[in-house]
Amino acid sequence: VEHRQSKYLNNRAENSHQPTRQREHAMKGFRSVGGAQRFLSAFSGISPHFRPRRHLMTTSNYRTEMTVRFAIWDQVTGVAGRPAAA
Repeated sequence: VEHRQSKYLNNRAENSHQPTRQREHAMKGFRSVGGAQRFLSAFSGISPHFRPRRHLMTTSNYRTEMTVRFAIWDQVTGVAGRPAAA
């Protein structure tokens, strides 16, 4: 068996944990694990809405998609129709 050692060989495994790492980084400001878990359980459903798979889209499609997604978010949160705060 060939044993290969390089600092780059583990990159694929480490990069597959990136979404988890981002969530852990966000958890740093919480006082308890329970509070972080409650936030992350809600946030995990919302986060993908604003993070489309950009590498699969052209720039114009991405802009159109994000415009649609923000319009949907405004409707869901009730922001649509309210005057903007100055």
